[in-house]
Amino acid sequence: MPPIIQGMAASSLPLFIIFGYFFVLLALAWWAGRRADNDSFFIGNRQSNWMVVAFGMVGTALSGVTFISVPGTVGTAGFTYMQVVLGNVIGYAIVALVLLPLYYRLQLTSIYVYLDKRFGITAHQTGAWLFIVSRTLGSTARLYLVVNVMDLLVTGPAGIPFWVSAAVTLLMIWGYTFQGGVRTIVITDTLQTTFMLGGLGVCIWYLADLLAPAGGAWALVEASDTTRMFNTDPLAAGFWVKQILGGAAIAVAMLGLDQDMMQKNISVPNARDSQKNMAVFSAILIVVNLAFLVLGGLLWVFAQQHGVAARGDELFPAIVMGHLPQWVQIVFFIALIAASFSSADGSLTALTSSYCIDVKGFDKRDDLDAAAKRRIRLRAHLAFALVFFLLCLIFKWLADRSIINTILVLAGYTYGPLLGLFCFGLFTNRGIRSGSALGAAVIAAPAICYALQKWLAANPAGYQIGIELMILNAALTFALLWVTSKPGSGKQI
Repeated sequence: MPPIIQGMAASSLPLFIIFGYFFVLLALAWWAGRRADNDSFFIGNRQSNWMVVAFGMVGTALSGVTFISVPGTVGTAGFTYMQVVLGNVIGYAIVALVLLPLYYRLQLTSIYVYLDKRFGITAHQTGAWLFIVSRTLGSTARLYLVVNVMDLLVTGPAGIPFWVSAAVTLLMIWGYTFQGGVRTIVITDTLQTTFMLGGLGVCIWYLADLLAPAGGAWALVEASDTTRMFNTDPLAAGFWVKQILGGAAIAVAMLGLDQDMMQKNISVPNARDSQKNMAVFSAILIVVNLAFLVLGGLLWVFAQQHGVAARGDELFPAIVMGHLPQWVQIVFFIALIAASFSSADGSLTALTSSYCIDVKGFDKRDDLDAAAKRRIRLRAHLAFALVFFLLCLIFKWLADRSIINTILVLAGYTYGPLLGLFCFGLFTNRGIRSGSALGAAVIAAPAICYALQKWLAANPAGYQIGIELMILNAALTFALLWVTSKPGSGKQI
């Protein structure tokens, strides 16, 4: 371990800063969650300010994995990640123009209630469980990566066991979300996005000044041949057409069909303001992702000049923790925590909302009063926090980063069937023949995609499936539902 890391680990300052940051979040949560009820928890009483939501959603969209991974790809892939970002913008426009008006017209609290209105309870719960499984695995894996970094650099050397770090982290996240839910995280995510973007800006400024004190850092990045933006090889997984189309599908599925992201959008008073939120959010995200890529170029130049061997996800932490001063390390660490926790807190709230509304049927249960619903909601919220904790321990026990990446990929498979199911409802007048037909479609489509991807990978010189995998997955789900249905057999809404 480099001496600078040992010095940081031995100091109590990082721990004080981390706990101070948490207590600021708790204070904000207490202020925002006063007199909160179930409606506040689920959709913020539809009183959220669209500008605040737009800014806070940036932190939710960019997890701690993104914070590390996007800069780490620049050395090998250049700025080609912008292809995906451009596709995302197209997808966000589809969400704003197609899905948001629908959700507001139906006055949905959970977006999966649309599937109930269109196809019935089986489709409703299938969509909800696809989200619950995917979001639980994905969010916990992302959170684990950050808790593990904290354990390696701060809490572990201080003698604090990993399980204590994980438990305290989740206790704090649970503590500032259990009362106010969406009403709270709309406020806390604004703070966390500010910390994340502040950390990003500090790292760019410091590295640029370090590499070229008199200016000209961008010229060094251009000279490193890392600024190429478009891949023109049609057989490659990163071909620009596939990246843009895949990026659009990801944006529709992982924002427009994801309760975590949409619960903030539909907490805005009306569809028009929510569409403004999407437009501003899209513009901010373009600038932020471009900044991450510029940072990646600076990191790559620094690594070349100073002989840093780390690559990929290890590059950013290796340079910050091994070559930059302690105050920059602390800024980096707080920014990483902010990026990760703004994703975890929203996930915990969204999973609780989906369970209560989609599984327990809060919107249909006349036998439950507000107090009973609150008790169920609190138990569900605590249960998901415990699931997150147990999964963090399992990931640590496996101690294999490739396992985490595999879980994240598998979680992504669930969005393809969800996208296909929603498209089948939006663009046809057909119904679903039976629950078994639906179950067969959402299982068979990912299985076929997985087999096809493996078969094509056996010939590396041939066509490779890349980010368009979700489109293929959705198309297969749509086709399988089509062949088992009848024209005009669906509910009209």
